[in-house]
Amino acid sequence: MPDDSASKTGHGAHAFATRMSHAARPGIRTLGFVNPPVHRGSTVTAPSCQARIDNAKHRFDRVMTYGTQGGPTHYALEDVVAEIEGGTHCTITGTGLAAVAVPLLAFLKAGDRCLMPDSAYGPARSIAEGLMKGWGIETVFYDPCIDAGALEALWTANTKVLYLESPGSHTFEVQDVPALTAVAKKHGAVSMIDNTWGIHHFQPFAHGCDVSIQALTKYVGGHSDILLGSVTVNSRDHHLIIRAAASAMGHYASPDDCWLALRGVRTMPVRLAHQEESALIVAEWLAGRPEVLEVRHPALPGAPGHELWKRDFTGACSLFGIVLQPRYSEADAFRFVDGLKLFGIGASWGGYESLALPTNASLSRSVSAPLPGQAVRLHIGLEDVADIIADLEQALDLLPR
Repeated sequence: MPDDSASKTGHGAHAFATRMSHAARPGIRTLGFVNPPVHRGSTVTAPSCQARIDNAKHRFDRVMTYGTQGGPTHYALEDVVAEIEGGTHCTITGTGLAAVAVPLLAFLKAGDRCLMPDSAYGPARSIAEGLMKGWGIETVFYDPCIDAGALEALWTANTKVLYLESPGSHTFEVQDVPALTAVAKKHGAVSMIDNTWGIHHFQPFAHGCDVSIQALTKYVGGHSDILLGSVTVNSRDHHLIIRAAASAMGHYASPDDCWLALRGVRTMPVRLAHQEESALIVAEWLAGRPEVLEVRHPALPGAPGHELWKRDFTGACSLFGIVLQPRYSEADAFRFVDGLKLFGIGASWGGYESLALPTNASLSRSVSAPLPGQAVRLHIGLEDVADIIADLEQALDLLPR
């Protein structure tokens, strides 16, 4: 089980790239392959009937009892993700959406209330308005830019979970996480955050969160060929609640996908840094285009949420949005995206390839203001940044003057 030290690799205060190169490996002075093997299995045998009974009591503490409880490949990935997030315990799930569902359903029951930002990932909102509502759990959506006083005004005795997502998946509002989690802590509620955008660059537990959610499908996988999620916590009590819920619901991740994620994490620091730099260059260029009303990239000076980003983050990922001038219609946004030659049209991100997606049709808002124009979400990949800009330029030129 990961310990509580600043670095779980045994390499002290080494930099992120160094830690990701060495985490969850057997060590450089051992005889064997550089990468750990893939451990696949369902049935786990025990030396005796009593041993099997005793083992079951410790199934959440990495004593193998059955394949659904995980094995060495899962444990290795859990250690790496816990280190990235700055937590103590991690549970791997089969998808990022499962990583959203597990903690929500673990910490909420009939009659409870959840506060969720209006900017939350669409499927997370669907869980709240579907399964959770059907099970008697109330969800109240709040403006993601709310301050502590306004959040306090929404609080009720049955509010048990504060859900955060910063920045928002499509509209990129940056939340004042320390201020909001302080309100939840005051009332004894659990704060959980979808930290996929902020991987490595935002340390959730240092900012008051109790649970951090990652879609490992994105930058950890890095190659758009796996589906995985993780739920990381900073206390054993929360770990046991999460692990028990994941087990009860039958959540499981393929060890082959876990192994691919372990491979992806070795190059993630290099990819993150390169894609962050390229995305900022592209965002700055787009900010000067007459077709663009607004660039929603938190790391861009003057963009919404920039001051909070500068205070709480150490860097940025390569996903951001643009809002086109109000004169452009949805058909114009489609014309722009369809005209791109290097960008795929897809809903995921964090891989090596650039993606573009019109987002207005997928936005569901109940308390925050609508966007002032057609929005397009862009993920900047590993292509040469000059080629990316040239592609964006020729596609923007297709829009009516």
